[in-house]
Amino acid sequence: MAGDKQILWEILVPTQHKDGRPIHTRFHRVWDGKVRGLSGGLTIMKPVMGQWVSPDESLFKERMIPVRVKCTAEDIDRIADMTAKYYDQEAVMYYAISYVVVIKNYKHKKSKDVPDRR
Repeated sequence: MAGDKQILWEILVPTQHKDGRPIHTRFHRVWDGKVRGLSGGLTIMKPVMGQWVSPDESLFKERMIPVRVKCTAEDIDRIADMTAKYYDQEAVMYYAISYVVVIKNYKHKKSKDVPDRR
């Protein structure tokens, strides 16, 4: 079914509230858990600087956190809605990174000769 196709998405998450206060890591971690619950995982990238002009011609400049998520188009839409509400955003940007996503799992036997690196 086409709606079940897994796509690699990137969504931009703010680093500060509308009033300029920084968003603390513990607040982000709650969002991380919600996204993990919807998608099964996420990759959090280093913050980047973004600029955009709003419909009323206001210029916004702020650091954003790109977060990569493998999920369906329906799931990323739910994640965007949740993100807008959770971070009190007027807009949320997300885009497809790749339509081909492979997660190749390997199941290794533990051996006494190979130390566990965890």
